[in-house]
Amino acid sequence: MASPFFFVFIDEIKVYARAGHGGKGAVAFQREKYRPKGGPSGGNGGRGGDVILEADHDLNNLIAQYYQPRLLAQDGQGGLGKGMDGHAGKDLLVKVPCGTLVWAASSTGTTLPLVSETEPARIHSSSSQRPVLRASGGSSAMEFDLSKEKGATTEGDDGHGELVADLTEHGQRFVLCKGGRGGLGNRNFATATRQAPRFAQPGEPGAEGDFLFELRIMAEVGLVGYPNAGKSTLLTAISHARPKVAPYPFTTLHPQIGIVEYADYFRLTVCDVPGLIEGAHRNVGLGHSFLRHIQRCKILVLLLDMAGTDNRAPWDDYQNLIKELELYDSKLVEKPRLVVANKMDEPAAEANLKKFKRTIRKTPVLPISAAFDEGMEKFKQTIREAVEEEGKV
Repeated sequence: MASPFFFVFIDEIKVYARAGHGGKGAVAFQREKYRPKGGPSGGNGGRGGDVILEADHDLNNLIAQYYQPRLLAQDGQGGLGKGMDGHAGKDLLVKVPCGTLVWAASSTGTTLPLVSETEPARIHSSSSQRPVLRASGGSSAMEFDLSKEKGATTEGDDGHGELVADLTEHGQRFVLCKGGRGGLGNRNFATATRQAPRFAQPGEPGAEGDFLFELRIMAEVGLVGYPNAGKSTLLTAISHARPKVAPYPFTTLHPQIGIVEYADYFRLTVCDVPGLIEGAHRNVGLGHSFLRHIQRCKILVLLLDMAGTDNRAPWDDYQNLIKELELYDSKLVEKPRLVVANKMDEPAAEANLKKFKRTIRKTPVLPISAAFDEGMEKFKQTIREAVEEEGKV
């Protein structure tokens, strides 16, 4: 019996990248018939290969980097005799989804500070970024505040480090690690007074480092709501996406992408994230892990269960959703949003909708029933107009 296939969604992964080292120059001398003193002929080493990232719209997660987290480019070939240069290392092209952010996980190194006569020497340890302080026995004891040292790690660091690149467009490339230059052969060092140099340059090491790849899905519309509000059903009704639909909460375990197509060949990308619950900004439930995917959306659709099937009031759901979005990122509440009342086919939906309008004033609500395709055309037209209006700003 064949084993079942499990889809793994990876939107954050730490990788190690290293460009190729440059090849070393050669020490060689020309020896041919009729050329008894041909002179130095050592060739140059080839350059190391680069590690290049390329955004590809055909990818939707970082699963490839999950199985291959070490990105190593090819080293350059060493120089040869008879003035022949070594081959350059082959570049490593790594394709990532559009919307990938690259963060430098840690600093590559530190520089030794200048030591004055009154200050004891600070020796940097190879196993830590913190310097080892040492002083001679004859000097008086001194106290140092390591928390004020440049580069000291604080408890408030988010662990992402510095943003290196943001790949948003298809085909966009970024050189993550530059390959080292090849060393010069001994033929480059021959002069009138030094006609037979017996040394050459070694190749330069390639750049390397630890990086964090973070995916933020590129979509125009983001669906936000409580679990079991009908987000997956709505995505199925307006697109060809077929997410899992079931009558229990947290059916959606990872973001789902759907393409909404119109008669005039206009297309919209809609992102469905797992349901939010109260306390999502404190990593409660599944919403906190995937809220980053709606940060790039032009508009947000707040989908409410107007029937209250899970014994929750729709107006309380609306207020809690706004609160969670603001606590996670205050810029999310500034985005244009559309409030949609789902499950209007239920008997209690009409009464709850009237009470919702009395409780939450000056908030337009679009009633739909995604399970029975009621109000879908108006919903598709509304989100299109909102996206086009936002694109003009």
